[in-house]
Amino acid sequence: MRRLEQMASLVNALAATKAEFSNALTYMPGMAPRNANSTALEDGGGGIQVLSKEGTKALNLCTDMMERGECPPLMVVYDPLEGYTVEADKPIEALTIIAEYVGDVDYLKNREDDEVNNSMMTLLYASDPSQSLIICPDKRSNIARFISGINNHTREGKKKQNVKSARFNVNGEFRVLLIAKRYIPKGERLYYDYNGSENAYPTKHFV
Repeated sequence: MRRLEQMASLVNALAATKAEFSNALTYMPGMAPRNANSTALEDGGGGIQVLSKEGTKALNLCTDMMERGECPPLMVVYDPLEGYTVEADKPIEALTIIAEYVGDVDYLKNREDDEVNNSMMTLLYASDPSQSLIICPDKRSNIARFISGINNHTREGKKKQNVKSARFNVNGEFRVLLIAKRYIPKGERLYYDYNGSENAYPTKHFV
């Protein structure tokens, strides 16, 4: 019953934001094709982590569990100040895969003037900037879309971070995973730094 409540909280949030559930990167006509997501195109891509066999196996297991409705112990909660947020509904151990960040894959150049979609995630930094890719979860997404970002300009904001985002090379393609940075007790809200290491996303207005 509790799992159904967790799933219902996500369904309600997706319906309210007019998005469809998806647990994988999607390549739609008119956007970037799948072959554009190649680690060979990364600018200085030699430093990108290659997901190990064990890590890939764990990711595939998590994906399969989600497909069966065995979701992570997370609850989507609406906050009048922050909007839709995500809370741990059970304790989560450090380094647990929370979710893969998914959505439509598009070229950054196509979204540079997009003021509506504020949940875009960098997928690929190409040597040729016109080939750089982002993940756009406004139409298709999973629970990762609703995890809150920190204000990384304040000490208080940085203290709240309990999840980290990381790009991995998985069989020659980039994937973005959200991973528990530390032990997260039940009831704690999930936060991560939208910027990672590039500091390209403005967060001074974040609560």
